[in-house]
Amino acid sequence: MKSSIFTIWTFAKISVRRYFRDRTALFFTVAFPLIFLFIFGGIFGKNNNVSFQVGLINQSHSQFSQQFVSQVKNNKMFKVNDTVHDLGEAKTKMSRGEIDATIVLPSGFGDVKNASHPSGQAVIYYDENNASAAQTLSTVMQGIFQQINSKFVKIETPFTVVSKSTNQQGLSRFDYVFSGLVGFSIIGLGIFGPVNVFPKLKEQGILRRIHITPIRVWQYFTANVIGQAIIGLFSISVMFIVALTIFHLKMHGNYLELAVVIMLGILTLFGIGLAIGGWAKNENQAAPLANIVTFPLMFLSGTFFPRFLMPEWLQHASGLLPLTPVIDGIRMIITENKHLIDLGPQLGLIAVWAVIIYAIAFRTFRWE
Repeated sequence: MKSSIFTIWTFAKISVRRYFRDRTALFFTVAFPLIFLFIFGGIFGKNNNVSFQVGLINQSHSQFSQQFVSQVKNNKMFKVNDTVHDLGEAKTKMSRGEIDATIVLPSGFGDVKNASHPSGQAVIYYDENNASAAQTLSTVMQGIFQQINSKFVKIETPFTVVSKSTNQQGLSRFDYVFSGLVGFSIIGLGIFGPVNVFPKLKEQGILRRIHITPIRVWQYFTANVIGQAIIGLFSISVMFIVALTIFHLKMHGNYLELAVVIMLGILTLFGIGLAIGGWAKNENQAAPLANIVTFPLMFLSGTFFPRFLMPEWLQHASGLLPLTPVIDGIRMIITENKHLIDLGPQLGLIAVWAVIIYAIAFRTFRWE
């Protein structure tokens, strides 16, 4: 028993050392997921308030119009394009999609006429392709004008609405997307790692030499799984540090329980890599088969976009994929503070897939 443990630990250390010496492996398991993390973090990690790219043309010379222009430019909801000076330029930029709409303050806007207060009507120009954005912008502008109007004219409002906070901290889009990015990293660690390594070891005759030794297949598998779990925790820890410090990820759950789910995910997906890499004689056989397996996992398991956006029948089908319970479990721990005892269905499905995948891996593995 001691000799078996020593053998497994020795090959696990060899696997980890080989990984840290391989610059290509370091790039695809650490740097490559970080690239996606920065891309999605840049998209979803910022303030998700609605904003409009607008042109603002002031044709009036009133003091009120100048104050209104300053108010719009200081409003975070509006991003005013200062290169728009007339309606012709505005139409060109709207047709190119550079701005959503154009706000025009016509001549006389803000002048004090018969009434004792300024008045006027702003015009919003929009392209047909941005009709929905223009309608939303019109509603926003109407709300702004209602606030201004209330300062000049008192209007009775029989019906009103009030908003109340639930006193609960909501999730940002990045908090939800991050679990999928961890799943994407697990795919790289679990599948592409062994798929890239084992065919090379066969071509170099290294596996043939290992086969001559007393080591058994289960010992070799266990050693590689342990090594890959160590590598995976290192890689994903780097992702977490970046997500927490730069994109302010809200971690609600327990880190130890999260590590357990991540290691189970790596173990299960690594079995797929073992089955493909262990069966293939060379990279030409391994790469196409790996892509056939990984693409459905990447696009149907909630890696890049949530599964609730899919048709209902596809949600049920994708829920049976081996990566789906891993991502769901990670997301539930991070965002909902769930514990392992709450993840019975997810852990059960992972266990079923692990048995099936490793049964296939043992039958298909070839030393040469």
